[in-house]
Amino acid sequence: RCCQFTPGLPALSDSSTTFVLPLPAPMALRHLLAVAVAALALDVAAASGGSAALGVNYGQVADNLPSPQAAAVLLRALNASKVKLYDADARVLSAFAGSGVDFTVGLPDNMVPRLASDPSAAAAWVRANILPHLPAASITAVTVGNEVLTGSDATMLRSLLPAMQSLHAALAACNLTSRVAVTTAHSLAVLSSSFPPSSASFRRDLLPYITPLLAFLAKTGSPFLVNAYPYFAYKADPGTVDLDYVLFEPSAAAVVDSATGLRYGNMLHAQVDAVRTAICAADYGRAVEIRVSETGWPSQGDGDEAGATPQNAARYNGNLMRLVAQGKGTPAAPGEPLQVYVFALFNEDQKPGPASERHYGLFKPDGTPAYDVGVKAPTIKGLKGSGNGDGGGSGNGTDSGVGMVVGEGPAGTDGFAVGPGGLYTISDATRKRFQQVTTYGAK
Repeated sequence: RCCQFTPGLPALSDSSTTFVLPLPAPMALRHLLAVAVAALALDVAAASGGSAALGVNYGQVADNLPSPQAAAVLLRALNASKVKLYDADARVLSAFAGSGVDFTVGLPDNMVPRLASDPSAAAAWVRANILPHLPAASITAVTVGNEVLTGSDATMLRSLLPAMQSLHAALAACNLTSRVAVTTAHSLAVLSSSFPPSSASFRRDLLPYITPLLAFLAKTGSPFLVNAYPYFAYKADPGTVDLDYVLFEPSAAAVVDSATGLRYGNMLHAQVDAVRTAICAADYGRAVEIRVSETGWPSQGDGDEAGATPQNAARYNGNLMRLVAQGKGTPAAPGEPLQVYVFALFNEDQKPGPASERHYGLFKPDGTPAYDVGVKAPTIKGLKGSGNGDGGGSGNGTDSGVGMVVGEGPAGTDGFAVGPGGLYTISDATRKRFQQVTTYGAK
């Protein structure tokens, strides 16, 4: 079963996403958080159920973002139960203490060689970045570096697996390996090809690194993380790539893998199944869970960045949320709900590169939507935006321009109801809960 997969054009990567709320005023924030964070654990447990929950990448390459406490309030409204960081920011982990949110934290690239050569460095990192936050914060995984294998530093390539092994040993010494997985995130560029998915394979030059890494993941029960961006495939060849296919539109013509007969209605599933095929082709047939550690669509870009518009970003992320809410897997593994982390929570104004890199956020730094997602979010009394904000979009349709984000979930689940365009709006019951919370915070 591990060896069935399908087509998606190779995509580069960089960015994942989720949903957020408006930002509270400083004086009311303390009181608001006391109630909101306390209630978060209950709501997360109720919302997550047994299927895959949508995760969000919380990047902070910006100088105008709200406090982690404010982000916690936003995520509470979304019932987002999984957050991925690119470091182990103590401020963020402390802000979410007791919330029930599961965190994936990151060990920076520059520390990889050190952990590989000095086991005591791994123990020191665990003592400084993991132990102080347990058990109040739920840390379920650590990513060692980001897209290391597609970099050009030979030392980093040789150091990646030894660093992961060193970190795993340090966690084992603290009896944490059953709770905290050790993994790393990969760009789709680790594949030599991804179309059709059934013919995908890893680059030959990377096999000496990937094969033992797969053995480590299987042995420790850790997931294989891939940063998958259909946007990059469309941007590279907008004249050939079907926009509806990359945006999860039901009207898109399905792509059939002739070798397997599997039908793919969207490129993301094809890319994931291409990775699945490559894992088997690496002569490693044991099951390893695949998770999408980053995916998203920019709402703005440079003149030569085709498709980077608020409308397309809304279609991509809205359709993706519905897809994840259904709890379905890919055509090659339909019974395995796909875990996805959207990039990103906020627009990040200090990210280098083309304009699109600074416009992957679902929200501006002041907590307003970066674009119209097709639903009207209710205004939260007492919350005022803080931050300079950037990016295009029409706001959220409220009088103040600051509102509560809309969560995505199956119709009929607690707190959600189907709204215009099939998106899920916040129900009256949920709205009343938040009115109570914000009224308390405003006193």
